[in-house]
Amino acid sequence: MTDSHGSRTKAEILFTVNGEPKKVRAYPMERLLDVLRLDLGLTGAKEGCGEGECGSCSVLMDGALVNSCLVPALQAEGTSILTIEGLADGERLHVLQEAFLACGGAQCGICTPGMILASVHLLNGKPDPTLEEIREGLSGNLCRCTGYSQILEAVAEAALRRSTS
Repeated sequence: MTDSHGSRTKAEILFTVNGEPKKVRAYPMERLLDVLRLDLGLTGAKEGCGEGECGSCSVLMDGALVNSCLVPALQAEGTSILTIEGLADGERLHVLQEAFLACGGAQCGICTPGMILASVHLLNGKPDPTLEEIREGLSGNLCRCTGYSQILEAVAEAALRRSTS
């Protein structure tokens, strides 16, 4: 008989999270979101829809933006994961975190970590995006509070700050 995760036993999974090597025991088909939140205590990634539609659980896996609610834990074996908790440099916020605060891009906070990581992914590939490219880069992330204008402004502001620093 198998458990609700599709496996009888937990597997040892080794990966890097926010620059630190981690080893967890998890069911192979357990969601990466649950491993991050429950096993590692990294609660920045949020469960929104649980279906990969809202982006609240977004993390960077080997530089790719992924919905951690759709990634089986075993798929994270050997990868490097960046969560919102690993974005700041100690007490110094990342330029996107600063811009989200300055522009009012963070309201209730459910979508904010995923929006910021999607923005990191976007700016890594397009350091000087157009408004349309920002919209496209954030299209997998839903917000029900801001109406998006403050979020778009924050990403544009962060791109500007990066180019002048």
